[in-house]
Amino acid sequence: MRSADRHNPRQKKPPKPLDRARLEELALAYVARFATSAAKLEAYLARKLRERGWDGDGEPDIAALVSRYAALGYVDDASYARVKAGGLLRRGYGPRRVSQALNAAGISQEIREGLRAGAGEQRRAVLALARKRRFGPFAATPVDRAMREKQIAAMLRAGHSLDNIRELVDAPSPEAAEEWAAGPDEVGPGEEEWS
Repeated sequence: MRSADRHNPRQKKPPKPLDRARLEELALAYVARFATSAAKLEAYLARKLRERGWDGDGEPDIAALVSRYAALGYVDDASYARVKAGGLLRRGYGPRRVSQALNAAGISQEIREGLRAGAGEQRRAVLALARKRRFGPFAATPVDRAMREKQIAAMLRAGHSLDNIRELVDAPSPEAAEEWAAGPDEVGPGEEEWS
């Protein structure tokens, strides 16, 4: 027998198919390690079932497992959405991108509506992006027309309203931009609430 025909210790054995206990262990390890939504947990478990197969009695009931974890408080869509939305806004993403991210995580429309960013939060988010990317009054060198258009396009892709972007990009100084962003938290003309 040739040595190549023998068992190669580097070769991984295929993972064991899942049963109820292993599926529960995977779910518990996932929620212990990651903040997640019910939809993301369900997608993770479905992917693991596709990869490893099922060796348990009957069909796996992923929805029941996710519901039980939600009832136990291991998965809380509202808390997850609050933390995720706040983090994205602080990083400079606009309301539209925040809503898209929450929708992709399976957060319900009702929860997303309850987390709408106010006008002040929207202005602070566009300011955070401008500072981070050195846009508008935060640019190291004077901004020409072509560069201004690129900055506006980048901020639109980040989910900000055109009115907020123009206000910030056209600010005469970083101080003026910061003063504008620190304004009241009421929704003004052109400032959108996201859904």
